[in-house]
This record gives sequence, structure tokens and C-alpha cells, in this order.
Amino acid sequence: MNYKFKTKPYAHQLTALEKSWDKTEYGYFMEMGTGKSKVLVDNMAMLYDKGKINGAVIVAPKGVYRNWYSQEIPNHLASHIQPKMVLWTALTSKTKDKEYQTLFETGHDLHILIINVEALSTKKGLDFAAKFMRCHKTMLAIDESTTIKNPSAKRTKSILSLGKEATYRRILTGSPVTKSPLDLYTQCGFLNSYLLGYDSFYAFRNRYANMIDRNFGGRRVQLIGSYKRLDELADKLKAFSYRVLKDDCLDLPDKVYIRREVDLTDEQSKAYSTMKSAALALLKGKMATAPHVLTQMMRLHQITCGHLRNDDGTITEIKNNRLKELVNLLEEVEGKVIIWANYVYDIENIVKVISDEFGSDSIVQYYGAISSEQRQKNIEKFQDPNSKAKFFIGNPQTGGYGITLTCANTVVYYSNGYDLEKRTQSEARINRIGQKRKMTYIDIIAEKTVDERIVKALRKKINIASEVMGEELKEWI
Repeated sequence: MNYKFKTKPYAHQLTALEKSWDKTEYGYFMEMGTGKSKVLVDNMAMLYDKGKINGAVIVAPKGVYRNWYSQEIPNHLASHIQPKMVLWTALTSKTKDKEYQTLFETGHDLHILIINVEALSTKKGLDFAAKFMRCHKTMLAIDESTTIKNPSAKRTKSILSLGKEATYRRILTGSPVTKSPLDLYTQCGFLNSYLLGYDSFYAFRNRYANMIDRNFGGRRVQLIGSYKRLDELADKLKAFSYRVLKDDCLDLPDKVYIRREVDLTDEQSKAYSTMKSAALALLKGKMATAPHVLTQMMRLHQITCGHLRNDDGTITEIKNNRLKELVNLLEEVEGKVIIWANYVYDIENIVKVISDEFGSDSIVQYYGAISSEQRQKNIEKFQDPNSKAKFFIGNPQTGGYGITLTCANTVVYYSNGYDLEKRTQSEARINRIGQKRKMTYIDIIAEKTVDERIVKALRKKINIASEVMGEELKEWI
């Protein structure tokens, strides 16, 4: 095709497009950081240029769906295409309703609806998406398609029904198999129910899993004992998907930075607003010292993380979405992962949630409460490529210096501190002699809060601990 790219593609992205651009259904199984979003945007534009589609629906988790609207599509969509693009929100207003109506205007424009996957569990969101698709020749793309791995989930059933209305279907994920090869059934079924050769989950399960019988309270239950014929399953996937890992991408930059957004809960928003007002009131009419300013920032930051340390030393837990987003993210990541958190309270919660989700043997810990002897054992365990330890959880204050963790090439910042040196040093734990793979750094961010400002400052190499003074806090919060 004589297609004019807005941003230059890497070699593996060109390969993905060559294999997929005109296919009715296709899966981009591309590891996080390899640029699968750009591939989809270019694929969408190519189909539009050829007159094959005039509409697109992009379904993504809450943590990333805004990125499609604010970054991925504006950054990569070919310059000659001026789309009518709308971001779905649950809240309505006259202005928003008017914006929605632009999606149904006739003409030759490319119409794009970006909607979070949770909205398709609701009648309102599902009905709107279905109406949009009936009005256009549409590509329907599911970003992080492991969100539809559960065949019985309401949103899975909704998306499968929407898929039947689409002219083209795409799925995107860094790791299509998070816990079981059976995760593939509904992801591939969304593309086409016949691709894997089974229109029944139980028939598919019987082909690729060995079942064992167990009795619980006199009730007979079948559990998965092991898997079989996985080579056969892998061969089937090759016909309609493209798999690429960062290690395969020789022209990728050595470091890739990604952000994952979380919404504040109502409880967090209320606490944040109250604390912000109190902080501004304390600063009004006077210049505060740096320690005082950082204390106010820390309290606001704690709220975005889901807790608040009180003056008496007790901690108030605040309902939040951060841990859920972390789990969603970890399901997308290949290989071992380092998770840094700024507060011990958060580390303890992370340890509990990941232990429940992935097993207690999947984690090692490295922070103040862990003895020096145990810390060393945990490093050795994590660095052992044959161990089950996949997640290294700690804080940069303790673990950010001097240790080598090159068995991982992905770092997640559950939360950040204000000290540039600690951020730089914690990034360097995987960027050391012995690291032969591309590295990915992921920040979890509560948008439009001090949390976001902290990450932006650290990425710009600003040492917040020494730069922010007195009245400058007003700009931060």
C-alpha cells in the first residue's frame, strides 16, 4: 500500500501490518512496550483509506482507554485523516450528548468510539456501542483482550455479541495466556468462533486439559490437572495472530516508559478535595518551608494511593482502584517484574493481593521490615531463572541502591517518592551489566492529582525534594 505513516514504524510493526492489515480477524499478541497500539491505529487507517471501514470501536480497560484518546490516536493516525472521535463517559450532559451525536453524522469521515470495557457490562454502554456499530462499517478492537477471558462474565458475553456486528475484529494483548491456555478460548472466539475448531468451551477444554475429579462435601467437582497438545494449539494461533517479544525487536529503544491511569474513587476524591483545601489554607499569605510543603504533598499523595497516615500514627484505609489496576497490568506482562512502592502500608497490601492472585511463592520482598539476611536470599531467589519468584516487591529507599535484578526487564512504580536520585537508582536495578533485553518502566498514576505531577517531574529529571518550595505547592495541587 502507498500508505503515509505519521510516525515511522519499527520493523516488527511493519511485519505485523503486512500479516494483518486486510484480514477480517487478527490477534496482536505483542509484549508490552513493543507498540501494538500504533499497529492497530495504522491498520485502522489503512482500512479506512481503502473504503473498507468508516467506523471503529476501541474497547480498553479503564487504566488505558483514555490513552487511546489523548495519545495513541493523535500521535499515530495518518495526518490526512481527521476523525470524529469521542471518549465514552458514564456521566452525561448536554455537551457530552451533543458530542455523542457527532458519531452518527453521515459523510465520509472516520468515526471512532473509545469505550472502557467495564461500560459494556451496563445496558447503557452496550446499547450505545451496538447502535454505533449498526450505523457504520466498523472495526471492533479489544485492547488487553485478557479482560474477556472468562466465558461466563457479563462483559465477555456483551463483547462477543458486539463482535457479530463488526466488519473487522482485532484483539491486542501482551500475554494472551495469563494463568491457563484455556484463557484463549473466548479471546479467539471473539475473532471467530471457528478459528480454534470448537464452538463449545467444554469441548475445547477436554482437548487441551486433563481433568481430575475431586469431592468437596460430597459434591463431585472436576478440576484441571494438567494441559496437553499445547504445540497443536500454538500452531493454530499462528494462522491468525502475530506474536512478538521485546527481545525480538532489535530496533526498539533500550528503555520504554508507559503510564497506567487509575480513577480516584468517590471516597478518595472527597478526601483529596478536603486535604487540598486544608493545605492551601495553611499556605495562604505566607511562604512555607520545604519540609512543610512536602508534608502536605505526601498527605495528598497517600490519598491517591488509598490510605492516609493520621497524626497519631494510625492509618485510615481509603477505597481505591490502584491494586486492581496493578493486578490487571501484571497479567499483561511477560517474565519477572519489580514493583516499587513508596509506602510500607502499600507494600504490605501489594504482597497480600499478589499472593492471593498468583500464589505466595510468586513473590519476594525487600524493604525495612525484612532482615538483611533474608533480603539477600530474596535477591538470589528472584535472580534464579528457574525459581517461581516472579515479583520483587519493595521500596526504592531500601532496595533502590546497589543490588542487581537483571533477571527482570520490567519495573512497575505503584507509587513514587519525591527524590530524583531514588527514582534514578531504582530504575538502574535492571539496567546493569548482564541485562541483554529491552527494559520497560510503568507508572501507575491517578490523573489530575499531585500523583501525576510527581511522575512528570521525575521523568523530566527534577528533584522535587529540593525544587518545590512554599507557594509553588499551589501549582502542584
